[in-house]
Amino acid sequence: MTVRICAAVTVLIASAGCGASSSPAEKPLPPVNVKAASMKQGFTTLENLAATAKREGSLTVIGLPRDWVNYGAIINAFTDKYGIKVNELEPGASSRREIDAAAQLKPDVFDLTLDVAVADAAKFAPYKVQGWQDLPDHIKDPAGAWYGVYGAYMSLGYDPRKVPAPASFADLAAKPGYLVALDGDPLHSAAAFDGVMAASLVSGAPQPQRGVELFAKLKQAGRLTDPAKANVIVDWDHLNAARSARDAEAWKVTIPRDAPLGDYHVQAISKDAPHPAAARLWQEFLFSDEGQNLLQKGWARPARGEAMLMRGTLDAEQAAKMPVAPGPPVLLTIPQTDAGKSYLKKRWTQSVR
Repeated sequence: MTVRICAAVTVLIASAGCGASSSPAEKPLPPVNVKAASMKQGFTTLENLAATAKREGSLTVIGLPRDWVNYGAIINAFTDKYGIKVNELEPGASSRREIDAAAQLKPDVFDLTLDVAVADAAKFAPYKVQGWQDLPDHIKDPAGAWYGVYGAYMSLGYDPRKVPAPASFADLAAKPGYLVALDGDPLHSAAAFDGVMAASLVSGAPQPQRGVELFAKLKQAGRLTDPAKANVIVDWDHLNAARSARDAEAWKVTIPRDAPLGDYHVQAISKDAPHPAAARLWQEFLFSDEGQNLLQKGWARPARGEAMLMRGTLDAEQAAKMPVAPGPPVLLTIPQTDAGKSYLKKRWTQSVR
């Protein structure tokens, strides 16, 4: 899962002017390495990194919907703070699409599911943010190729005016009244796939057959529908929580105690980033206390959240509003994810018609 650090490329940024009339932005910077694997190694200070990034002029991102985990506010805050324009490409792109489109669209950074990041680690430039030590070891590549930025639990959002809170995935098929939707087709949607895998958990271990059988029963009973008609939506808790925030009387969120499936989205810098300093500054911003709290405002669970809580820098008011987690998340391993995808590819279409 690791990649080698690229050969250092040292770039001397020269001043455009001199003398007493020079503004701070025009003052010469010390030598910087725009492809360094850490801020200290390449830029010495955050101020030098920010100045170098500002001279690059822009940052290109891909696959970041503005209404997803507060990314719209995060992009605006980054631009306001550093004066760097953010080019937003294909907001709805999947993780796989981000990678496949990289050669043509040339994004600087990626926001990816863990399995895609692991498979494509050779395409990333290693970089360890200042908060690196705060990130749990199991959500970061040891060499810095990729690193978890926020997490979520798979949840059941429901309309309390129409159905009682489901205590488990089994309730959805065993008890009357539930009209259930997944967030897309599990053969193509990561959220829908993880919804099926959450339903498959037994004592923390996935059994894909169990998940497929549950949704097959719902389909056969005429109770598997699309989100517009559903009174229960199986989705990440940050999405169900956002729905609840818009109308708490019409939507609530629960995370089944017997199925605490979690997952992380990870960040990575393109090895071929056209704006390598801006890409590194973006990571520093996302993993700063400010960036992590902005993600939590979007109902995501900050990757540095535990360390920030201990230091008193986590937004406690927002943290108290988050859906109640039943315990530590169950995180699927890459082999478990691959086995689940293989099983669904063979059985989903013929079982859930």
